[in-house]
Amino acid sequence: AGAPHLPARDGSPARDKHLARTYAADSSSPLPTVDEVAPGVFVATAELYVTTTTVVAGADGGCLVIDPAVTVAELDELASWLSAAGLRPVAGWSTHPHWDHVLWSGSLGGDVVRYATPRAVEVAARELPGRVSGMEEAAPGHDLALFARLAPLDEAEIPWRGPRAAVLAHDAHAPGHGAVFLPGSGVLVTGDMCSDTEIPLLGMEPAETDPFGRYRHGLGVLAAVPGVRAVVPGHGHVGDAAEFRRRVAADLGYLDAVQAGRDVTDTRLAAAAPWLLAEHDRQRALGY
Repeated sequence: AGAPHLPARDGSPARDKHLARTYAADSSSPLPTVDEVAPGVFVATAELYVTTTTVVAGADGGCLVIDPAVTVAELDELASWLSAAGLRPVAGWSTHPHWDHVLWSGSLGGDVVRYATPRAVEVAARELPGRVSGMEEAAPGHDLALFARLAPLDEAEIPWRGPRAAVLAHDAHAPGHGAVFLPGSGVLVTGDMCSDTEIPLLGMEPAETDPFGRYRHGLGVLAAVPGVRAVVPGHGHVGDAAEFRRRVAADLGYLDAVQAGRDVTDTRLAAAAPWLLAEHDRQRALGY
């Protein structure tokens, strides 16, 4: 997420029970609760910022890990859950170059190749000091040797021995944003878009131009994906196909209202944390 996050979010709203099968460890276990949102596709939701991690099971016990998050303890708990489930990370993906999406842990495998779009890799490297500062402020203690250690991938799909994982690159929210679509299961991992808890957060990097147009384009890229059956946002909760369409429409409606200077009626603002309200005010100032 691009704005400074403050620990004022509710990390335990009800989940989409009709989509998920819940794996809950007993109270003495360090293992997290993980939802299987499609066969072989698991989503762990961290309490901090309602941040999601997506795990895709592949061949021979290998797995693809997308945006592991968010605290040191939560990443170690994720690694323990993977081990208990008979899975081991063989590839990683970072959806965009913000600090909470370029995390990793030695417990997940220090030599695992973690991919991102070329532009995301370039931005993460150029702005590394600021990303480290953001991480240290909100979730300190991560291994700096592994933080934002990304390999550029200029291909249509992530190369790994598992279900096809198509990359959908755009520049909404952050330069080089790369959503991942799993056509075999219909799961769309959107990064920091299509959230039920956050309004659209416009990319405001120094070179950013036309943030409203870029965000609309990114939503168009996602909306054009055929066969979406589940959407996994970077912050928020898994939704089904109808909920995915509702979120795209809500995001477009928010952008239109803000850019036109109209009053915004969006349920995500009703119980928003102060930092999110501040971002909304900043974006309103851009719109007119």
